[in-house]
Amino acid sequence: MASAKAEKAPSTSKELKDTLWKAADKLRGSMDASQYKDVVLGLVFLKYVSDAFDERRAAIAAELDGESAEYIAETQEDRDEYLGNGVFWVPIESRWGYLAGLAKGVPATKDHDALSIGNLIDEAMRGLMRANESLNGVLPTMFGRDNIDQRRLGELIDLFNSARFSGGGASKARDLLGEVYEYFLDKFAKAEGKRGGEFYTPPAVVRTLVEILEPHSGRVYDPCCGSGGMFVQAEKFLERHQEDPTNIVVYGQELNERTWRMAKMNLAIHGIDTKGLGSKWQDTFARDIHPDMSADYVLANPPFNIKDWARREEDPRWRYGVPPARNANYAWMQHILSKLAPGGEAAVVMANGTMASNTGGEGEIRKAMIEGGVVSCILALPAQLFRGTGIPVCVWFFAKDKSAGKRGKTDRTGEVLFIDAREIGHMIDRVERTFSEDDIMSIARTYRRWRGRDSVDGDYADEPGFCKSASVDEIRAAGFALTPGRYVGAVQADEDPEPVEAKIARLTTELTAALDESTRLGAVVREQLGRLA
Repeated sequence: MASAKAEKAPSTSKELKDTLWKAADKLRGSMDASQYKDVVLGLVFLKYVSDAFDERRAAIAAELDGESAEYIAETQEDRDEYLGNGVFWVPIESRWGYLAGLAKGVPATKDHDALSIGNLIDEAMRGLMRANESLNGVLPTMFGRDNIDQRRLGELIDLFNSARFSGGGASKARDLLGEVYEYFLDKFAKAEGKRGGEFYTPPAVVRTLVEILEPHSGRVYDPCCGSGGMFVQAEKFLERHQEDPTNIVVYGQELNERTWRMAKMNLAIHGIDTKGLGSKWQDTFARDIHPDMSADYVLANPPFNIKDWARREEDPRWRYGVPPARNANYAWMQHILSKLAPGGEAAVVMANGTMASNTGGEGEIRKAMIEGGVVSCILALPAQLFRGTGIPVCVWFFAKDKSAGKRGKTDRTGEVLFIDAREIGHMIDRVERTFSEDDIMSIARTYRRWRGRDSVDGDYADEPGFCKSASVDEIRAAGFALTPGRYVGAVQADEDPEPVEAKIARLTTELTAALDESTRLGAVVREQLGRLA
C-alpha cells in the first residue's frame, strides 16, 4: 500500500515513466506488445482522468470554504464545474478510488455473479464514455477477457496507486500525462518493430515538419493520422509561441481501429478536440470522411509502398495522373494535394524511391506535379531515424502558391528547394538516430529563408552539399529525378589562398630537397655497413 506521503505528492515525469513501464513488464509475458499496449495505455488514461477529477473536486471545496457541507457536496457533483475547467466528468464507478478498493474483484453473492477487476474496469471505461461525448467509442473495453491475467491486472491497479497525474491544476496534469503517453507510444512502437511505425512517427521528424510549415492558425489535416502525433506537435508549436492552441482545428482519418482509438485518447489527453477524427475508423481511399474539407496545413506519414489499396481509376483526386495499382505512394500525395486550400502547404514523409521511380507511370505523375508548380521542397533524411524500418526516407513539401505573399515575401514560382540532411543528426543507440534542436532549426530556417519568412533573420543562399534552389529547367534537364544529392553537389572545400603555380614550385623544391637528403642518408648507411664488413 502506498504511504500517505506518496498518495499526496505529485509524481515526477521520471517516476511516472519508471512506474508505468514496470507495469507494462508485468503483462509482457502473458500477451503480445499490441495487447499490453492497449491495457497499459487504457489504465494510464483512466488514472489520469480520475486524479484530475479528484484534484478539481478538492479545488471546489476550497473555493467554497465557509459554505454549508450540503452545498459543497452538491456543487462537487455538478458536471459543469468539471467540464468548464477542462476536466472530464468521472462517474462513481469509474473513479480510481472505487476500483482500487476492489482490485481483487467482487465475489459472487446470491444477488449477482462474481465480477473480476477486469469486468469492473470495462464498466468504468463504458461509464466514462457515456459521461463524456468526446470519448464515445474510444476507450478499450477488453480488460475482462479470458486472455487477460486478472491477478496481474489487480497488481497493476495496486502499482498505479503510487502514480499521480495531478498537482498544479488540470493543465499541468495534462502536460505530464501527455509526456508519459508519448513516452509509452515510443516504447511500444520500438517493441512492435516495423508495425510500430504504422502508428508512431519519431518526434524529431514531426518537429522538423512542423517548424518548417509553422501552423499558427487554420485547419490541420492528416489522412493517416496514426496515434495523432502530428496534431500534438502542431499544438505544442503554438504553446512554444505563447499562442492559443484553439487557433488550429484538426481533421484526421485512420484505417486501423485500435490506432484510431489511441489517437482519440491522445488528443483528449492533450485537450485537443477529437471530433475531426470522425466517429469511426475509415479507409481514406475507400471513404474520405472529410470530402469537402480544405486544409491550410497537411502533415502526414503514410504507410509506404502499399500494394493492396482501394483504387478507382476515375477518382477525381488523380489530377496529375492515375497512380499504379500496386503502389499507393503517389495516391497519398495526390489525395493530400486535393485537400490543400489555395494558399495551403503540406509535408509528407515518403520512401526515397518516390524521388526517382518511373514504375507504373510514377515518373509522369512526378513530372506533372513539378510542371504544375505544386512541389516546393524535397528533404532527404538520414538513415535510422525510423527504428522500425531500414527504408531510407525523404519528405515532400507541397505548396499551392509559391508566389510572394502571406507564406513568404520571396517569389519561388518555378523553383524547388532541395535539402540534403543525410549527414545530420546523432545516434542515441546502436540502431536509432535523432535530431538535436539545432539540427531541426537548421533545416527549418533553411526553408523559411528560402520562402522569405519574417520569422527568421538572414537571406537564403545555396550551400554546396546541403541545399540548392533549382529551377524547373534544371529539374527537367535531370529527367525530373528529385534526389537532393543530384542538385546540392559536394561540400565545398575551404579555398586555398596559395596560387596554383606558386604551390607547384614550392612542392617541387621541397620534394627535390627530400630526395637529396634521402640520397645523402643512403650513402651514410652504405658507408657504415662497409665498416661492419
